Amino acid sequence: MSTVEFNKLLTSNTEFLRGFAYSFTRDTQDADDLIQDTFLKALRYKNNFKEGTNIKGWLFTIMRNIFINNYKRKKFQNTITDSTDNNYFLNSSQDYSLDSVTTKINEQDIRGAISSLNKEFRVPFSMFLEGYHYDEIADNLEIPMGTVKSRIFHARKKLAGKLSDFR
Repeated sequence: MSTVEFNKLLTSNTEFLRGFAYSFTRDTQDADDLIQDTFLKALRYKNNFKEGTNIKGWLFTIMRNIFINNYKRKKFQNTITDSTDNNYFLNSSQDYSLDSVTTKINEQDIRGAISSLNKEFRVPFSMFLEGYHYDEIADNLEIPMGTVKSRIFHARKKLAGKLSDFR
């Protein structure tokens, strides 16, 4: 299948995807972004699409995975969105954490342990914590996926040793 034919096939499914994207995001702009990300990934992995297979199912699977990955990434970033009119919780001066001093010390210890890792372990591990998948890390760092998995595994073991007091 030529690139032009593939592009036409993608664009002919835009409206189909719009409904699914909106059901995931509940926002038209976020839905459009999700469709764009889906098309981008579909173009990137065009060679994996087998002509004659269900393009809608393939695109839906890509979209669902992108949505889930973005959700996990946002969860790790601790993004707080307040949709109330008065922004009560965002503007509150009261600290709701149980023990903020201990939490800050623990966080500093954990960040220090991560930053003390060798770069070859720290970079893939940090990307993994941000929500990147193994294949995205491998592509970004231009190393095999097996190497990424191994480095993340070894980073976890090293951190478990350094942070044994937290158990």
